[in-house]
Amino acid sequence: MPYLPDLFPGFDSRFVETGAGKLFARIGGTGPPALLLHGFPQTHVMYHRVAPALAQHRTLVIADLPGYGASDAPAAAADHSPYTKRAMAAAMVELMETLGHQHFALVGHDRGGRVGYRLALDHPARVTRLSVLDIIPTWEMWAKMDAKRAQQVYHWTFLAQPAPLPETLIGNSAEFFMDWIFSGRRWGTDKSAFDPRAVEHYRGNFTDPARIHATCEDYRAGQSTDVAIDDADVKAGNKIACPVLALWGARGIPSRGESPLEVWRRWAANVEGRAIECGHFLPEENPAATLAALLPFLAKD
Repeated sequence: MPYLPDLFPGFDSRFVETGAGKLFARIGGTGPPALLLHGFPQTHVMYHRVAPALAQHRTLVIADLPGYGASDAPAAAADHSPYTKRAMAAAMVELMETLGHQHFALVGHDRGGRVGYRLALDHPARVTRLSVLDIIPTWEMWAKMDAKRAQQVYHWTFLAQPAPLPETLIGNSAEFFMDWIFSGRRWGTDKSAFDPRAVEHYRGNFTDPARIHATCEDYRAGQSTDVAIDDADVKAGNKIACPVLALWGARGIPSRGESPLEVWRRWAANVEGRAIECGHFLPEENPAATLAALLPFLAKD
C-alpha cells in the first residue's frame, strides 16, 4: 500500500470484497449514505478537505476505485473490460450493499464522475442524487476531440496507447509526470492548494507498476468500450433519472467549450450546476465553494 496519511480523523477504514477484488474505503459521518469517488491521478484522499463538513449531514463512504490507492488492481483483459466504468460501477454497488446501503447519493470527480454517471444509468434505482465534478460524459469528450481539446487532455490519448508504452515512460519518470500534472500547466490548477501529505500519497501510487498499468487500462477502456456503452445509451435515448448537480472549475477543461450545464441536460432530465472558481481539483482547490454547492443539493434527499 502506498503511503497513506491520516487526513480523515474519526473515520473508519474498511476493505470490502467485491467482484473487482478488495476495495478500500474511509467511512464516517451520520445521516443518509453518500458515496464519494475520486479521479485521476488521485485517490479517496482528495476529499479530505470537504469530508468533515459533509459528514455532519451524510454517512460518507469515500472509496478508492479499482486499481487506485489501496484497492486491488484487477487483472487486465484484451478488451479492458475490468476497467470499464460499467465494471467499476458494479463493484461500487457491491461495496455499498455490503456496507448496508441499497440507495445512496453519489459525488464523483473526474474518473469517479464517469463511474458515477454510468452507475446512475445502469442502476437507476440505486442513486438518489448525483453530483459530477469537472467532467462532461466520455462520449461527448471523444465526439468533440479536436486539435485544441487534444492538446488540453493529452493524457487521454497518451494513457490509452497500447501497453507497455505509457507504463514504461511513466515508470521511468513518475515524479516528473506527477509534478507536471499538479503544476497547473494544463488544468488551471493552483498547485499551492494541495496538502503536501496528499501529494506525497498520490506520488506513491505512481511508483507502483501495477497501479500505473491499472490507470492506463482505465483510459484504454475509456477510449474504447466506455464510448461504445455511452453510444448505446445515446442511441436508445436513455437519460439519468435522478437529480444531477454539475460543478466545474472556472479554469478547468470543461469550461473551455460548450457549457457543461447544457451538455449534461442532454444526459439527464433534472440538472443544475455552476462553475467554481478554481482549476480541475475542486474539493482541494476551493473546498468552501464546493461545499456551498454540494451541501444544499445533498440536503434535498
